[in-house]
Amino acid sequence: MNELLIYFQRELPGINAFLDSEADKLNGLVKAVAKHIIGSGGKRIRPMLTLLMARAMGYDKDDYHAIACSLELLHSATLLHDDYLDDAEIRRGKAASHLVFGRTETILAGDVLLALANEMGARYGNARLSWLLAKGIMETAVGEIEEIEFSKNPSLDRDTYMEIIIGKTARLIECACRCGVTLAGGTQEQEDAAGEYGLNLGIAFQLVDDALDYASPTSETGKPEGGDLKEGKVTLPLILLMEDGDEAGSEAFLEALKDCSLTGDQCEAILGQVREGRYSEKTRDEAAAYVEKAKSCLAGFAPSEELTILGQAADFVLTRTK
Repeated sequence: MNELLIYFQRELPGINAFLDSEADKLNGLVKAVAKHIIGSGGKRIRPMLTLLMARAMGYDKDDYHAIACSLELLHSATLLHDDYLDDAEIRRGKAASHLVFGRTETILAGDVLLALANEMGARYGNARLSWLLAKGIMETAVGEIEEIEFSKNPSLDRDTYMEIIIGKTARLIECACRCGVTLAGGTQEQEDAAGEYGLNLGIAFQLVDDALDYASPTSETGKPEGGDLKEGKVTLPLILLMEDGDEAGSEAFLEALKDCSLTGDQCEAILGQVREGRYSEKTRDEAAAYVEKAKSCLAGFAPSEELTILGQAADFVLTRTK
């Protein structure tokens, strides 16, 4: 993993500086909100994947920041809106934006970041890049809508759960990879291979994220432990637990989840059952299968430093603790 860490340390300062510079140009009403969410950390996996894919294709220009960072802004916008909708209190270890700056300012900042991301992508005059960005944000929005709809009528439906995580997380990561190949002038076949890599990586990323919600303390994740459960979200660790339980108990639990009527003691009991049954670890096992699928998609690319890093990035997803 040394190559991965060295590469990220080398490229992240430029990515962060570009994001900060774009945020500085925003109107004062939303600038502070944008800088709060952008400056709160984050792995910058989306812009890094765009850069890595472009360079794996032999792209050697230094004009990649706008398209790469547009994906991070799209992601940041969804976080602002998600935290507002979920009434979340913490994001990456800091107070959620709507609690610090107000709900109006936060929603407007999310809107502005969405608009800015699309404007940044359009700077290249490349219709395919603009289309990919538009499609990526639409699919992400649909995934979020489906998640909210699912929470109103929760079930132990793995297919629906997978559709949700593909939409709300994996499609934007797929988009980042496709944008890198498109920026480099790759073929449709190459873009599709990069997209499949990103899609499978994104699924694995979200599966690990859902596992962490039940396994890692707030000090590591920056989010409340069991936050998904308290918000009424059905994720794979919970699905695995309930699949092993009795049907009547599952129905009663799902009704309480739907009504958000679980008590603190009930939540703690469920967290304990997930730990005892090692359902977070089993969720990581499922993520590992998608990591292998992602890595297999790289077989058609020529060997390069970036290709090695892309393989390591896939492996790193499984080791995440935050």
